[in-house]
Amino acid sequence: MDMDYKIQILLIARRIKELRKQQGLTVQELAYRCDIERSNMSRIEAGRTNLTIKTMCLICNALHISLKELVSAT
Repeated sequence: MDMDYKIQILLIARRIKELRKQQGLTVQELAYRCDIERSNMSRIEAGRTNLTIKTMCLICNALHISLKELVSAT
């Protein structure tokens, strides 16, 4: 099975944005919870950065979800 990593990044980015909105959080609030800059969170949600596992874990912790929940919908 071939996986295009760029497509996967975009799918994860969309999922982060979807979950953030479901929880009624702004980009700024989620960034604060993750202790990262708002501009970095905006890039993450736009799929313009290659996420590390550490960053995905920070986001999952801030959203109170598992890493599996984040990537399983992609």
